[in-house]
Amino acid sequence: MRKLLPLFLLFSATYMVSQNKLGRPFFTGEVNFSLAVNEYYTIEPNDGEPLIVPSGLFLRVGFGYEFQRKVALSINAGFDDHWRYDTNAFPTYAGLKYNIFERDDDTFFTEFRYGKMWRPSSFYPDGNYYGFGLGIQAGGEGRWNTIFRIDFHRKGIVGFENDRIDSISLGLGFSFF
Repeated sequence: MRKLLPLFLLFSATYMVSQNKLGRPFFTGEVNFSLAVNEYYTIEPNDGEPLIVPSGLFLRVGFGYEFQRKVALSINAGFDDHWRYDTNAFPTYAGLKYNIFERDDDTFFTEFRYGKMWRPSSFYPDGNYYGFGLGIQAGGEGRWNTIFRIDFHRKGIVGFENDRIDSISLGLGFSFF
């Protein structure tokens, strides 16, 4: 009987731990647009030029795994079109998302991104991609969630000022758990 007690405790502990889910997989997508200061804007005389103009559109899609509703790791790919610089890029990156706080199904989060940027043109070499953002994920119907975010992007492209393109973007996205 004494030999069966440790074996029983081991199986009981394994059964209880197996009932707790470690996390859940998810699929995500987003559309970001970048704004820039218009270099042709003048205060006096006002010639009708706006101060802030759109400068790029970024499309992203990815999948990942969320651990204990606090930390998420993801693999993502996207397409970036910078109108201002007349250049395109395909970033592929890993993301680390941390939920700062959660209320009901809504979360306020920060996300760090790091990866590689592929260039379709031979004019510029491939470079690195870095990103940092803050956002709100609003719980929706069922497993769909809406995401609002603001991100800082740094794309290392030789040939541009300081060999990089820095931008801040506003985004709207979704996640599906």
